[in-house]
Amino acid sequence: MRAGGRSLGAACGLFVLLASLTPGVTESLAELQSRFDRETNGVHKAKLLEKLGDTQLEEARHAGKTGDYNAVGLTLEKYRDNVRVAVEALKKQHPDAEKQSNGYRQLEIQVRKGIREVDDTLLVSPEGYKPPLQIVRQDLVGMDEELLKMLFPRRPAEQHETAPPAEKQP
Repeated sequence: MRAGGRSLGAACGLFVLLASLTPGVTESLAELQSRFDRETNGVHKAKLLEKLGDTQLEEARHAGKTGDYNAVGLTLEKYRDNVRVAVEALKKQHPDAEKQSNGYRQLEIQVRKGIREVDDTLLVSPEGYKPPLQIVRQDLVGMDEELLKMLFPRRPAEQHETAPPAEKQP
């Protein structure tokens, strides 16, 4: 009888756990976009872009599966524009990313996801849709490089670009 009680208790516990993990109502893309547009804090905007960006990338994936490459292009262009807005908001409010990296790190990771998604989309999209997607990719790569330079202004690779010191003659 005791073993049966444990099984019932375990099943109830599992049910409660699963119910708490699944969100009751998820925000739609329009709601997330509206929250993103209203947000004035750069760090909060960058963190909100994590949700919004993932939702936009998922929508682009879905549109690609249905063959709607116009929607894919528009969604990825809007994603790029949102990234640009978040980068500018962070730069304006927290210009020293090395000392205050909160928001910059999350944004850089999100931009990397976006670049991978655009790369995957470029592989499967018809030729006529590739030029705008390539522009979106170039813009995202540029913003990613800018974020990395801001986060790590004294990278060792850049220090070696200067001329090496001259050797001393005996």
